[in-house]
Parts: sequence; C-alpha cells; structure tokens
Amino acid sequence: MTTRQDPPPAKCPAPAASLDAIAGFLLDLDGTCYVGDRAVPGAAAFVARCRAQGRRVLWVTNNCSRRAAEYAAKLNRLGFAATPEDVFTSGEATTLQLRGEGVTRVFLLGTPSLEREFQDAGLTLTAEDPQRVVVAFDLGVTYEKLKQACRLVRAGVPFVATHPDLNCPTEEGPIPDCGALCALITAATGVSPQVIGKPHAGMAAAAARRLGLPPHQIAMVGDRLYTDIRMAVENGMTGILVLSGEATIEDLRHSPFQPHLVVSSLADLLPAETPSSTRAS
Repeated sequence: MTTRQDPPPAKCPAPAASLDAIAGFLLDLDGTCYVGDRAVPGAAAFVARCRAQGRRVLWVTNNCSRRAAEYAAKLNRLGFAATPEDVFTSGEATTLQLRGEGVTRVFLLGTPSLEREFQDAGLTLTAEDPQRVVVAFDLGVTYEKLKQACRLVRAGVPFVATHPDLNCPTEEGPIPDCGALCALITAATGVSPQVIGKPHAGMAAAAARRLGLPPHQIAMVGDRLYTDIRMAVENGMTGILVLSGEATIEDLRHSPFQPHLVVSSLADLLPAETPSSTRAS
C-alpha cells in the first residue's frame, strides 16, 4: 500500500461533537481496518482502546460479498476481537428492507455468500417474474447476468443497489465494485437504482439502533468521502476520514462532503485521551 504524507490542515465544518463526547464508533472495513488480508497497522489497538474506555464499536460495511460471521472471522484472524453481532453489512440492510416491503422474489447479482444470505432471509432468487433486480459486488458477473438484469429493468422491475461504491480496495489496487456494475446497467437502460447502503439515511438509522446511541454521540470512520463521510454529515454524526484506503488529500479538496476530522489511519486516532488529527478551524 502506498504511504501517504500526513494530511495538511483541511477546511472542514466544525465537528458535530468533540471526541470526548463520542460514545460509539461506526468503523468501515475495507481501507479503514484492513486492505485485502492485511490489517491497517494500529487499527486493532484502536478498537481495543475504544472498548477499554467504554466506547461501543460496530463495523459497518458496504461490502456485502461476505456475511457478518465471515467478516467477524476475518477480523479475529487479523487481531481484532469481533462477533457476527459486531458487523452490519449492506447485504443485511438490503434483506431487511426488502422483507419489510413484502418482497419475496429477487433477481440478484452477487457473490455465492450473498446469495445464501438472501435465501436464509426467505428470499427466492429467480429470473422469472422477480419483484426486484438487486445488484451487489459480484466477482462472478457474466455478460448473461448483465443482459438479464437489463432486460428486467427495462420491463419495469424496480432496480436496487446494495451500495454505491465504485471500487473495492485490494492489495493489488482498486477493483470494480457494485457502483460500477450499476453504472453499466443505468447506461444501458436509463434507469438509476435505489441505493440501500452507506451513505443513505436508512443505513445510518439502522446502525445507530444497533449501537443503541443517538447520532450526535456517534462517529463514522471511513476512507470514502462519498459514502462514509457523506453518511455522517447528512445524518448528524461526526465524520472522520482515514487516508489508509481510497480517499486522498486531492479528493478531499474537491469533495462536497467534508469530514470533521482527518487522520492518516486509525493508528493516529485516539492514541490516549486526545486524538492526533487534523481538526478544522
């Protein structure tokens, strides 16, 4: 992973709350706690310090290629202490919303793990008369799948995206994510999807409920301005950008979604009682 220089002072809005007032952290996974199969240095220690101080932690990820139990197993392997209840994915958020809307039949572009999650939630996966076309991160995507999705969307089947991320960070560099697949379908059909995951309000509200805290006592920490930081600033949370994943200082200068704090990585956040961070003036 490329080492980036420490961020210069950023022009950010005043924090929604000081870190002393933060009772819970929502943590992104890819690019924030790890990149590929390598933990971001200091990230596990940050989580341990939070818990030692009585602060709650919930991992919130748009990457629904795996289930919560699989992410918890990976986190434990990389040195974090995690249970499936500590992880909330856009896949789970999508199944909750679909079931709440009475949906039972779905055409899905997703990984085998997400397919099982949808089936375990009582959703039938079918190309015959589905009630929704759902697009997620799909390493096994084929032209046939894309053609079928476009056919259904053109026929009027509502189009849903589990999350808007254009790229997924890996150790070999970014690879196309759900947002890129959705952009192809939108270009072919003229129809944009309803998006479920970060940054949307439903995901923020569900995550806050899981933490059991009001938004003003929560900080969202992530590496994407258009998902993590946007969700924070639009939903009354403190937004903390880490530069260990996708976003760069150049992105920050041009983004309409400005964080309250900027740090190089979780290692620079909350080292003792006061964070070593870039705070807006």
